[in-house]
Amino acid sequence: MKFARFHSIAAPAVVLLVVTISLPFATMAGGVSLPPEARQAMDLMYSGDPDAAIPIARRVQKDQPNHPLGYLLEAEALWWKRFCVSCEIRYGMVDAWKRGKDPGDDAYLLVSAREIEAAEALLARSDTAELHVYAGLGYALRARVYGLRGENRNVARASVKGRAEMLRALQLDPQQADATAVLGVYNYYVETLSPIVKLLRVFMGIPGGNKDEGIRQMELGARESIFMAVDARFILASLIRQYDLRYEQALAAVEPLAERYPHNPQFLLLAGNLNEELGRKAKAAEYFRAALASPAPDPACAARARDMATAFLASLN
Repeated sequence: MKFARFHSIAAPAVVLLVVTISLPFATMAGGVSLPPEARQAMDLMYSGDPDAAIPIARRVQKDQPNHPLGYLLEAEALWWKRFCVSCEIRYGMVDAWKRGKDPGDDAYLLVSAREIEAAEALLARSDTAELHVYAGLGYALRARVYGLRGENRNVARASVKGRAEMLRALQLDPQQADATAVLGVYNYYVETLSPIVKLLRVFMGIPGGNKDEGIRQMELGARESIFMAVDARFILASLIRQYDLRYEQALAAVEPLAERYPHNPQFLLLAGNLNEELGRKAKAAEYFRAALASPAPDPACAARARDMATAFLASLN
């Protein structure tokens, strides 16, 4: 789920602008509603089993071939698989950093393109805030894999289009918390660009941002959004950890995810990483051991999580 990083050093976990289930602390907002099977698929993804979510997503596509939801669900499930195997430890942080093109990227980009096409086709008939959110998330789906691949211009184009969709959503419905959350990621992230990439931003006409406003918007999204409740928390924690060194605030954002999804190694590793930064070695070790024992069904994801958890545990000694 995010508008992916334009930096030259990495494209981390905060490329996660994605759909999510509503946590207990989230409220229904913006008139968005999801069928039970969609919530089931998203619960599986965030519980660490995206493979089990894909058949559900495809059933939604079969039942509603002209609606973007099923394609969004499948792309999100594919993303979690790709995100997990892209994670590694750099600079003492666990994140999904830059890599080259991967053979699986094409299938992911194809599904995200179908999501955008479905949303835009429906928008041509009905200009609603919810459909603009779907369209904006579709461009974010595209941006995050471009970010992993270091394709800065493609990231910028997709990000600007996604931002425009979310602004239109808020014009139609100022209470659209998902759109607010996405704009929060954009507003924070654009202010972290390196000087060279900021120059690229000016030449490409990419709008500027504001970090403080971005934090406020992500916090609102974490409380009130339907699609972005989980991602707003995860992205906020990742951003303020890396750029502001606000470890306590970042931990407060991510710990509810680790508690709700105790088998998702990404949430466990980030919570452990932050506890380690705060000098809480015993609590960090608890999270790292949980990640080490996490029953991730995807063998590649499970192996990567075990490697990182083992390395973090060794660093505590």
